[in-house]
Parts: sequence; C-alpha cells; structure tokens
Amino acid sequence: MTEETSGRWHGWRTAARTALYGPGGFYRGPGGPAAHFRTSVHASRLFAEAVARLLCRVDAALGRPEPLAFVDMAAGRGELAGGVLAALPSDVLARTRAYAVEIAGRPDGLDERIEWVTAPPRGVTGLLFANEWLDNVPVDVAEVDAAGAVRRVLVRQDGTERLGEPVGGPEARWLARWWPLPAEEGLRAEIGLPRDQAWSDAVASLGRGLAVAVDYAHSVDARPPFGTLTGFRAGRETTPVPDGSCDITAHVALDACAAHTAAHGLSGARLLHQRDALRALGITGARPPLALASTQPAAYVRALASAGEAAELTAEGGLGDFGWLLQPVGIPDPLAG
Repeated sequence: MTEETSGRWHGWRTAARTALYGPGGFYRGPGGPAAHFRTSVHASRLFAEAVARLLCRVDAALGRPEPLAFVDMAAGRGELAGGVLAALPSDVLARTRAYAVEIAGRPDGLDERIEWVTAPPRGVTGLLFANEWLDNVPVDVAEVDAAGAVRRVLVRQDGTERLGEPVGGPEARWLARWWPLPAEEGLRAEIGLPRDQAWSDAVASLGRGLAVAVDYAHSVDARPPFGTLTGFRAGRETTPVPDGSCDITAHVALDACAAHTAAHGLSGARLLHQRDALRALGITGARPPLALASTQPAAYVRALASAGEAAELTAEGGLGDFGWLLQPVGIPDPLAG
C-alpha cells in the first residue's frame, strides 16, 4: 500500500468494491470465503440437502421442465452447487443445469457439470439461490454529524474515516423510507439501495421459478443504531479495513429488497427466518430415539451428529436467525402452506 493510495478518501461503497473485487481483492484469493468464515453451506451437508429439496419443489411447481436451472449466486468455490447436485434424485439430476456465479476463477477439481460464470444466466427456469451474497454487495455508510445533518462516511485504505458531503437524492429518500436517522450525532446507517437494485437484477434473470436470498438481516422497525459494517479475517471478526486483507460485510435490509422488486411489478415476496425455512424443508434437529443406541449404535451416532448439525443451522441467536427472502417468479411459493 503506497502513501498515495492509502491517502485517498472514498465512500465505503467504492472502497469496499475495490478491496473485495478489484485486482488482488479479498474474494480473488485462493482460499475463498471458506478460508475466513463459516456459512451454513460449510456448517453441514444438511443445508445443501435442504436446498436440493427446495429445488425439487420448484421443479414440481414448474411442471418438471427440461432443463431445470440451479443458479448459485456468490458461489465461493462451488460448495453449495456441488452439494445440491449430490443430493438430487436421479430423475431431477438428469434435467438439472447448475451454474456457479462468482468473480474468482474456477477452482480445480470442481464437478464438471457445474458451469462457472461471472453473471447469472438470463431467462432460465428454476431456482436462483443467493446465500450470503447481498451482505457483500458494497454500500455507502451515512452518519449524523454534530449539527444533525446526515453525511456520507469517507474512508482511506488504512481504515481511517471522516465525514464527507451530505447525503442527497435517491440515497436520502432510501434512508428516509428504510433507515430514518434521528438527529443525534454519531448514529449510522448503511444505504442499501445498491442491494435493492442487485437483488432485482438477479430476480429478473429468471424466466420462471424462485429466487431466494439468505443473509444476516434486520427490519425497518429494528435497525441497529450504529450500523453493522464489520470485517472477517481467518475466522475472526475484525475491524473493516478496505485494503483487500479481510472480508467487508454489513447486514441486509431484506424488507427493502422485497419492496424494490414489488415496485417493479413482482408480487408474492415473503420473509422468514432460516429456522422456519429449513424446518419446512425437513431439517428439525430432533435427537434420535435412545433405543437406537443399543440396537444400532453406529446409526445412532450418525443420527446424533446429524441432529447436532441441524440444531446449529436452526439455532436462535445463530444461523437460525438468518433471513430468507423468497421471490416467486410465475409460480406459487413452494414453501407456502
């Protein structure tokens, strides 16, 4: 990092976009996201199995098309796409085309049936699944100054911040609607408009099917007063520094994303917690009967391990608190009822 580069001031959106996705950016590293943080995909194969069951429900709602698309947004190293293919029944697998959407290069050894692309394919029929994608769509940060004005937060590559110009235009309108800030110095918000637009663009890539976004989320009636911008490095939460050395993430206003697609003509969006979505897909976390321990001890140990993984995926205060945003496109909601 040169003195010239480190001394430049940018909004967080620009700084994070370069740090995450630019040349030498965090997401272009060889280890991928799994080297730095653990998502539901990495926590248990049960997650991919649940997504595979969801794909089967979408398939049935679509009338069993050929081909059936599975689009894995922000695919990392293709872990979810590979797990979904491994869990599909043979008749569905035979018709499935899997796409992994990722800016990094295709990893060695990836299942040859997975197409590696840098943008979601357009006009496909099936399931688009975005697990922890929107939290890494960079956004600007706003902060209330001593006079009560809402200003853009500027940052240097070393993480030093200062306040910039007042927020205006569409961003100010977004804040007024989705994250209103009282005139109290130091209060902060993340301006989620780029995520609304990114989500609508992803949904629009589907001809028919279901789009799902899974992420850390909050709602308009309970926004955190000082924002959620943070970093992750080597499995630990850390100060966000836009130098390419760490992940930079912030929770997602999924309610605003849902409203944005509705404003562009798509109805039927639904928000629910991960625990409820996974339970609807057969992930319960129930312990196996103790009697199994004496009659089939190996099966009991496997079932107990599976129950523990399911409990982690659905836990309150943990992964179970994640938000799921479901957006049907031309079909009924496959998780309804």
